[in-house]
Amino acid sequence: MSNTVNDSPLGQHSEYISQYDAGLLFPIPRVPKWEALGLDGSNLPFSGSDTWNALELSWLDSKGKPVVMAGVFILPAGSPNIIESKSFKLYLNSFNQTRFNDASAVRDTMTRDLSVAAGAPVRVELQTLPELESNGIQAVQGDCIDGLDVAIDTYTLEPAFLQADSGSIVTETLCTHLLKSNCPVTGQPDWGTLVIEYTGPKLDHEGLLKYICSFRQHQDFHEQCVERIFMDLKRICGLDKLTVYARYVRRGGLDINPWRSDCGGEAVNTRLARQ
Repeated sequence: MSNTVNDSPLGQHSEYISQYDAGLLFPIPRVPKWEALGLDGSNLPFSGSDTWNALELSWLDSKGKPVVMAGVFILPAGSPNIIESKSFKLYLNSFNQTRFNDASAVRDTMTRDLSVAAGAPVRVELQTLPELESNGIQAVQGDCIDGLDVAIDTYTLEPAFLQADSGSIVTETLCTHLLKSNCPVTGQPDWGTLVIEYTGPKLDHEGLLKYICSFRQHQDFHEQCVERIFMDLKRICGLDKLTVYARYVRRGGLDINPWRSDCGGEAVNTRLARQ
């Protein structure tokens, strides 16, 4: 039987375990949400990844001295499963009082466990705090549409706001900080910055902003919101090339950053001001 989000630790009281336990990870199949979008998991119209950044990461060295680092976890967008975020946090917490010989042993353990849960190879990178600091905070790329003087009165998902001018073919990168959706289980808000890079009929910027704001009361996981935006833009606006990238604000020490594209390449993990 496949796991469902209702079976997960999300929204339930959980004991915080501080000794390593891979069994805390809770995978959720992507297929049901793909099917809801009319997608065939064996022939997805995009490639991409989900980049998780963890800043609450610690364990004990062989002498019992605490080690503090940051973690980057990259799941392929085509993996059979996502990993439910609370279970991911509980799993990372289980390292807190566990001894490891060195950081490479921690990385190898996490790589193995996360790849099993996702059903596909997961890339794990561990960063020292000086390395994290050296990366700094970056500015979001693209022309920000948040300053448009637009009246907004729809906060439930409305793809009909999307429009494009087929007589004007352009290449542009747009961004907005106004993306907000809600967790489908707890109802907690998820705040994000969205970047859309495309070639094709010129998008109506006001309609795009209204569409993004219509996610404000929509309930879905980060990954599913980005895939829905990608598919709506492709289907409704007929874009030739498209990349959709969301950088979500951190909750519980983790931020999740889904990237979907039909242009190849890979996401750049740049930390934004709200992260």
